Amino acid sequence: MKALHSIRKVINTILSSACAVIFAFMVCIGTYQIVIRYFFNSPSTVSEELLTYSFTWMALLASAYVFGKRDHMRMGFLADKITGTKRKVLEIVIEILIMLLAGSVMIYGGATIMNLTMTQKTASLGIPMGIIYTVVPLSGVLIVLYSIFNIVDLCSGYEQEHREVKE
Repeated sequence: MKALHSIRKVINTILSSACAVIFAFMVCIGTYQIVIRYFFNSPSTVSEELLTYSFTWMALLASAYVFGKRDHMRMGFLADKITGTKRKVLEIVIEILIMLLAGSVMIYGGATIMNLTMTQKTASLGIPMGIIYTVVPLSGVLIVLYSIFNIVDLCSGYEQEHREVKE
């Protein structure tokens, strides 16, 4: 159990650091783009593409991070009304559904799109679009891993113990 929690902690640290670095990069590139466009009247298409793709990477990696912390938005109208074993079963079923969705859409679909677009080049940067799309299956793998961690926590009662401490 401690091994899973230490693995989760390492993944959380890597993801949060990656999101912070990407965000700082976006701030720098965005500032550069504003200065170049308004002061020198010379818009940069490279910075526009970099911002678009880095925003996509940050959004998908941050969503995986939020899934791992179980802080994502949810509609708790059903789950909040039940307690005990029924709630635990419902939360496990939800985690399994999330895992199936991430596995089929993000991992399988993302890998398919990634492979199909490896020959396409981006307009300004000239790199294969498949490299840009690698974040989709990567985020899917992370969400599946986090779902497994969450199911183990739910089955062991770890999640319930820590939820009571938070409240």
